[in-house]
Amino acid sequence: MALPTQIDEWLAKLGARAEDVDERFVRGSGPGGQKINKTSSTVWLRHRPTGIEVRCQAERSQAANREAAWFELCEKLQARQREAARERQQAREAERRRTRQKSRGQKLRMIASKKHRAKIKSARGRNFDE
Repeated sequence: MALPTQIDEWLAKLGARAEDVDERFVRGSGPGGQKINKTSSTVWLRHRPTGIEVRCQAERSQAANREAAWFELCEKLQARQREAARERQQAREAERRRTRQKSRGQKLRMIASKKHRAKIKSARGRNFDE
C-alpha cells in the first residue's frame, strides 16, 4: 500500500526511507470483544536503523491506524533528530566556554586568590614558638 504524500515528504525531509521500516498488521488487545480478536487492525512499525517502534490501535479501521502509526513514527524520528542537534549544540557551547579567555575581572580575582593561598601555605612551615 502506498503512503500518503504528506508522510512521504516528511520522511524525505527527515532523511529516512519507507523501505527501512518493517510494517506488520497484528491483532489488537484490550476491550472490543469478538471484533478485536478477529481482525488485524493494529499497526506495528519498526524503523530498523534506529530501532524505534510504534504500535497503533486507536481506531477501528486498519487504514486509519496505519496513517496514525506513520505520523507517530515520523514525529519520533524528528524528535530524535532534534535531540541529537541539541546535544551537538550543547557540546559546542561547552567547548566554547571551556576554551574562551578569562575576563580581566576573573584574572584579578584568580591572582588575588592565589596570593591569599600562598600566604596560608608559607605560614605553615614556620614555627615561632622556638
